[in-house]
Order: sequence, then C-alpha cells, then structure tokens
Amino acid sequence: MAIPSQEEIFDKVREALVDALGVEDDEVTPEATLRGDLDAESIDFLDIVFRLEKAFDIKIERGELIPMDVLENTEYVSDGKVNAAGLAKLKERMPFADLSKFEANPNVTNLGDQLTVQDMVNFVEYKLQKAA
Repeated sequence: MAIPSQEEIFDKVREALVDALGVEDDEVTPEATLRGDLDAESIDFLDIVFRLEKAFDIKIERGELIPMDVLENTEYVSDGKVNAAGLAKLKERMPFADLSKFEANPNVTNLGDQLTVQDMVNFVEYKLQKAA
C-alpha cells in the first residue's frame, strides 16, 4: 500500500480536526496548536484519535500520541517538570513531534499545549510508515 503524501495526510487530519473540534477549515494550519489555537480539550483527543483511526485505517494505542505514562512517572518528572531523562524518553516515544519549545519550559502541562497540527500529520505518517 502506498503511503499518502504529506498534503493528502494533512487534508484528512484537517477534516478530522474540523469535525471533532467544530473549527473552520482555515483555522487548521500546520503550525496551529491543538489546545492553544484550536481549543482541543482532553476529551476531544479521544474523538480525534477515533477519527484518525477511521480515516487512515490505523490503530492508535492509548498513550501513543501523548505518552502519559512518561509524564506521570516520578523517574522522569519532579515538581511538575520533565527532567533530562524524561525528555529523552519523550523524544524516543514521540519522534513525530517537534519538542524544541517544550524543552525550553518542560512543564508537564505544556506538552499538550504545544502539540501542533503538523505534529499530528507527522504522527499519522509515522504510523503509516511503520505499518507499511
């Protein structure tokens, strides 16, 4: 099976986000953040994951998109901040995401705020490549 282009993936991700979040097409840009710009809440992520699974015929395991097990582990987090070992683990588990802004202020609550539409596109592409 051929992997769709980034543009094709973006179009389907945008459609999923528009449907799940009730936002306009033009609000869903590659650099838009899911929480900050598109007002996604925790419950919305379940809907988004469901829509992406359906659109791309993939299975997204719990914690695969945002590895909460890392963010809740005292080995990686202290005083609400992710330590160097935790950052390394997040980079390993989230190779699709640009974590550079998060590294500057690795407060646990900031990770969801900095996940962008482009990160979602990269995640889907990553999943499709792994399945190919």
